[in-house]
Amino acid sequence: MFEPQTLTILGATGSIGLNTLAVATQHPERFQLYAVTAHSNVTAMEQICRQHKPRIAVMADQQAAADLKVRIADTSVQVLSGQQALADVAAAADMTMAAIVGAAGLMPTMAAVTAGKRVLLANKEALVMSGQLFMNAVVEHGAILLPIDSEHNAIFQCLPVAAQLALGEQSLASAGISKIILTGSGGPFRELPVAELAHQSPQAACAHPNWSMGQKISVDSATMLNKGLEYIEARWLFNCQQDELDVLLHPQSIIHSMVRYTDGSVLAQMGEPDMRTPIAYGLSYPDRIVSGVNALDFEQVGALTFCKPDPARYPCLQLAQDACWQGQWATTSLNAANEIAVAAFLNHRIQFTAIADVCADVVGRIEAQELNSFDAILSVDHQARHYAEEIVEKYAVC
Repeated sequence: MFEPQTLTILGATGSIGLNTLAVATQHPERFQLYAVTAHSNVTAMEQICRQHKPRIAVMADQQAAADLKVRIADTSVQVLSGQQALADVAAAADMTMAAIVGAAGLMPTMAAVTAGKRVLLANKEALVMSGQLFMNAVVEHGAILLPIDSEHNAIFQCLPVAAQLALGEQSLASAGISKIILTGSGGPFRELPVAELAHQSPQAACAHPNWSMGQKISVDSATMLNKGLEYIEARWLFNCQQDELDVLLHPQSIIHSMVRYTDGSVLAQMGEPDMRTPIAYGLSYPDRIVSGVNALDFEQVGALTFCKPDPARYPCLQLAQDACWQGQWATTSLNAANEIAVAAFLNHRIQFTAIADVCADVVGRIEAQELNSFDAILSVDHQARHYAEEIVEKYAVC
């Protein structure tokens, strides 16, 4: 027998966090919940603390922490607040699930990396914003990095063991790999006439046909900017060259991604569209544990179809693919602009199609530059957000 591994969940009240709790609690002999974090959702955090009894609960918002402390005063859970507390609990456990949405997840995720922990990466922005710096830190500090996004987890599962153990360093060609193929469903507007896209509501954009996700990532799936961020993330995770990375639409979301080898073989990871599968794999790697997900029933699957994404329907995807090879300044700017634009769309301030317009305008304003430190990255992120807030007003719905 082995000692249970302690677990911190950054972003515990989101869909990834809740699914992580669902998997981990099935295996109390393997995992011991150390800490959970959230931004300001006190009600959800209280429920988690009472049900799962972590040692520590961290709220990024100070007032939310004060409220939570009063609500769970009858428990033994210690309540902390602020960015330093987020970083501290990320670095303290044996493994950290990095599931904070957006740029806010970068620094606590880095804290886990620099502490040399097992990092289950569900936060795309860590690599979108910091790319090579992040991967260099993983190597320097001996962290174990395991991708949790269903697509990257699928690719990881299809890699040779040597490549799994050398993420960001292994040459794909030397591993006999010719191409990484990311699949995406195309979101809820895949078959909608392009002329009608501008008038789609936040509710419609969040109605993903296959996956149950939070609002921000659901909108990103509708624009396919989510797939664009995954494209950027894959470039760094798997050390891809431009001709080694591609995106295909796969509406059924059964094949989560594929790896094409030089001998003509294509390895694909398949399964139900349920995040508990990649979460369980990340928690237990290299073992496999019960996730609670039913095995794929091939008699019920039906036809599997694939096609190229249409740039006219998904301009955000093209923006991300272009930014990926322009430089870190471009991907950092795009990510920041998108966060502001999506928030504006969800608040009914701009139309759906204006998300791409805001992103393109912001990236066009930022000067091309080398980003050689996290301070430089955060500076460009701040500048891009400032521009995005200005540009949103240009596209505001009257």
